[in-house]
Amino acid sequence: MNLKEKLDLPIFETIAKVAAKRQTPVYAVGGFVRDTLLQRPIKDIDFVTLGSGIDLASDVAKELNLENSLTVFKNFGTAMIKWKKYEIEFVGARKESYRRGSRKPIVEDGTIEDDQKRRDFTINAMSISLQEENYGEVIDPFDGLKDLDEKRIKTPLAPDQTYSDDPLRMMRAIRFATQLHFGIEKESLEAISRNKERIQIISQERIADELNKILAAPNPSIGFDYLYKTGLLAIILPEIQALQGVEEIDGQSHKDNFYHTIEVVDNISENTQDLWLRWAALLHDIGKPVTKRFDDQVGWTFHGHEFIGSKMVPRVFKRLRMPLNDKMRFVQKMVMLSSRPAALTSDDTTDSAVRRLLFDAGDDIDSLMTLVEADITSKNANRVKRYRNNFKEVRGKLKAIEEKDKIRNFQPPISGDEIISTFNLRPCKEIGLIKNAIKDAILDGEIPNEYQAAREFMLRKGAELGLNQTS
Repeated sequence: MNLKEKLDLPIFETIAKVAAKRQTPVYAVGGFVRDTLLQRPIKDIDFVTLGSGIDLASDVAKELNLENSLTVFKNFGTAMIKWKKYEIEFVGARKESYRRGSRKPIVEDGTIEDDQKRRDFTINAMSISLQEENYGEVIDPFDGLKDLDEKRIKTPLAPDQTYSDDPLRMMRAIRFATQLHFGIEKESLEAISRNKERIQIISQERIADELNKILAAPNPSIGFDYLYKTGLLAIILPEIQALQGVEEIDGQSHKDNFYHTIEVVDNISENTQDLWLRWAALLHDIGKPVTKRFDDQVGWTFHGHEFIGSKMVPRVFKRLRMPLNDKMRFVQKMVMLSSRPAALTSDDTTDSAVRRLLFDAGDDIDSLMTLVEADITSKNANRVKRYRNNFKEVRGKLKAIEEKDKIRNFQPPISGDEIISTFNLRPCKEIGLIKNAIKDAILDGEIPNEYQAAREFMLRKGAELGLNQTS
């Protein structure tokens, strides 16, 4: 196969010309070849040359007057230049060998054949020649073209060797299968199961990066099902593994919360690209295994699972070296509130309950509603329709109360400083008691969210506490 017509960016001619002048063969490799054949968007382009990739990159940068954009990574023997919207990376062809306790290879100079052998999958082991005699020709020693056509993830060498050498490739296999909607070749899948314990030498940051890419795919459930079936999930996300399974007592069983969860993640992925909301969908039920109980009268219960689950979120983020900042707090908040909207579906729902949800969710109320709507996974079409209509009504209640009372992100009209000056107080518990009483009175609808009403309430509350007004 020849892809000369696909090499329409002028950067290819420039690199070919510079390489010819240097008398060093050069090839476009890896993801560029794969994504060109799949007609996927191209973000960066990798080139392999015989000899020094850094020297070739330097000469190309000079030719394009892009010396200022040249970045050299001497320890890795690579260099990168930024050209228009693309990142162009250069590396010398190499061969690799591995030690058992590390995924860092021992690297030696090699041929283009050596370089293709070290690639993770056949679909990433193809290259395109930029030599004049065969410009555009696809070099495909491992039948990557066939695997692309048959939508298959397969390793170029024996899978046990590929995965043992660099265990991160097990995660990458599952991630590519998820992103591309490919299957993983049977022997390769079995090799992942055999080598799963090797994932423990991979840094948590790299594991989290692959999990993020799986979650960002159109159907993340593909990846999480593979992680579960290969045994990797139990090692890297035991909280999700613990959701799997159905228990039955006296003829009563609960649903499989693992498959429910990954269906929720798929559902939410249809409506949001927000990675952290997708994380919230993945973790929303992690408190259920801890809180699961069987009651003779009502069957299976999971009381308080949202609270327990929210407390587990920081532990998951910390272990995976993910950000312990507002992103984590957002996920924690979504897990904590994930059952609250369902409580507002009854006809006797009070305005107070709606106000409190608006207050607690704040600007994240729309994200929360997206999550709870994704949580509908019943196979009963009538039940799904009823649940959706119920949440549509909840959205209406939230909108009406917000327009009337302006509760979302509200701050009580009376500040702590005003309470102190009004009653001539030093720091004491009464200040907090009055401030919380004002907040609760507004949320419960006892007084409107207005200054004068709040001040009058403050004076009454102060009098109840035996405080004397001084201003």
